[in-house]
Amino acid sequence: MYHSSNKNGYMKLSANANLPSSKAEHDAYVEHENTDPWSSGLCDCFSDVELCCLTCWLPYVTFGRIAEAVDDGNTCNAFFASCSKLFHEFDPLKGPCVLSGAIHALLTYFTGYGWKYSCAYRSKMRIKYKLDGSPCQDCLIHSCCMTCALCQEYRELQFRGVIVSQHEDDDQKNIGIEAVPVAPKGMIR
Repeated sequence: MYHSSNKNGYMKLSANANLPSSKAEHDAYVEHENTDPWSSGLCDCFSDVELCCLTCWLPYVTFGRIAEAVDDGNTCNAFFASCSKLFHEFDPLKGPCVLSGAIHALLTYFTGYGWKYSCAYRSKMRIKYKLDGSPCQDCLIHSCCMTCALCQEYRELQFRGVIVSQHEDDDQKNIGIEAVPVAPKGMIR
């Protein structure tokens, strides 16, 4: 593409510029232009040490939480609705669902391809929240450093308020509770 700038800083495209020719190309071009950066970097894993350790040793737990948040809590409901005849007494809304995490764990430990499953959710999350990146970047990031990618995705969901961290939850429980001041012992003038 041949560009030139005028005095106002606007770019002029030459007549032979490669502009989007189809609606799909146009949507992809516009989608790429209107994206937000990630709230934290890929290598900011140690900004939350607990999350880093959890993801390092049990990545499927972090992934399960991410999948539930990205799917708005509907990951399990479709599975258990199809198996409702087998699970009459089981209500997936009463407890945490581990279906996505279990699928990720099985794929990771038996085939080594759990990163492909988590890559699909990174792409889904990137599109849903209009974040920077591309499907190719998602695939490379998850194949090379899946644990860092999962930490970044979890931090992004915390930043957007989709996932509430344990520390924030504890702070919410203590709102409105005040301690009574303790008077010093003895006489003071």
